[in-house]
Amino acid sequence: MPPPSGRSGGTKPGRRNRRTPKRPLRTVDEVSAGGLVLDPGRAHAALIGRLDRRGRLLWSLPKGHIEAGETAEQAAVREVAEETGIRGRILMPLGTIDYWFVAEDRRVHKTVHHFLLEAVGGELSDEDVEVTEVAWVPLGELDARLAYVDERRLVRRAAELLGEGQESA
Repeated sequence: MPPPSGRSGGTKPGRRNRRTPKRPLRTVDEVSAGGLVLDPGRAHAALIGRLDRRGRLLWSLPKGHIEAGETAEQAAVREVAEETGIRGRILMPLGTIDYWFVAEDRRVHKTVHHFLLEAVGGELSDEDVEVTEVAWVPLGELDARLAYVDERRLVRRAAELLGEGQESA
């Protein structure tokens, strides 16, 4: 039986495959810190909204890179202030999330240390260029608002640590 006409998926003799071989991605580790910052009455949390590549607004906990000479706790306080305008103090560690993603020519293993913070000053602000919106969100709405499953788990853990029940959405 003769081969079917049309493209077979392979290259014809004497023709070069036009695909360029991919170089292996360089793997890098990145470490960040941030957290769940509560208002003084512990009824609301400050969240940040960022636009994804498709233009959707995704809500998350504030976080960012740990700078040289900084502890995870110091970075969490700094990043919360930079991304939300709120100065906070750490109440306790909440947990660590790690995940993988590809960016440019790198495969990134990201580890984010999260803390529970209480607001001690400042005003909610979206002045950080990386942040599209900021909002005080009632604790009972966090599960429905947060875009990432791992962050929703941390919020539930915070509620347990504080001894408060969290409404499910």
